[in-house]
Amino acid sequence: MRGRALKISASRRLVGDLMRFSIGIPRVTVQRKMDLGLLLAARNTRTRRPSWTVLFLKGYGVLAQEIPELRRAYVKLPWPHFYEYSKSVASVAYEREHQGERAVLLATIRHPESRSISSIQQIVEETRSEPILTIKQFRRALRFAKLPGPVRWLLMWLGLNLARQRERFFGTFQLSVYSGLGAESLNPLTPLTTLLNWGPIEEDGTISVRILYDHRVMDGATVARALARFEAILNDDVASEVKQLPGEETIMTTSKTGTME
Repeated sequence: MRGRALKISASRRLVGDLMRFSIGIPRVTVQRKMDLGLLLAARNTRTRRPSWTVLFLKGYGVLAQEIPELRRAYVKLPWPHFYEYSKSVASVAYEREHQGERAVLLATIRHPESRSISSIQQIVEETRSEPILTIKQFRRALRFAKLPGPVRWLLMWLGLNLARQRERFFGTFQLSVYSGLGAESLNPLTPLTTLLNWGPIEEDGTISVRILYDHRVMDGATVARALARFEAILNDDVASEVKQLPGEETIMTTSKTGTME
């Protein structure tokens, strides 16, 4: 039996390019089993509940302001050194339909720690629903994917190793999660310093949260302490802001809370 040759789409070329620059990074994972019962309870009082993606983005932005290692990057130009950003820029992975296939595309959200939960929710919803070619970052990425391979690789290497360009085009940390499908990735790859990832949330608010980090930039003990602090931020600062969101409050119960919108 004979198969058929398939052309590599623009979106798949982009994923391949990211993997090309992710494989060589000495990446380690630290995981913490969290109890987010307080945040879950606050979220369930809202008629229009913010997505877990939005809540984690806001919390991680606040966390990174407290822990500068989460805002650092290892760059090679003009010589190998660490660069510390004053603010965080989140790189969020979205799955969208494009030209008959499911495409994973990245878009950044600048300074989530300084934005309201409502503002982040609006950005995420628009990026998920607006036509792909109307979103500047998606349009730019797909146009970039049409360049010859050696040109793309050179530009990506420069973008990742020139500190100011790295923040602009790639962000300071990545978020990639598909726990809404009832699954979780244990070893996702990224060329950035950290990647935030979590599994389905249980009905009692327990959830496995992990940070994958570049071991050149920080050590595991730093990440372990960061995860403990992250749990406190989510149950305190973020939960308090959720309670103050505008709109009618109602007590809600859910049979399944594992879906990430």
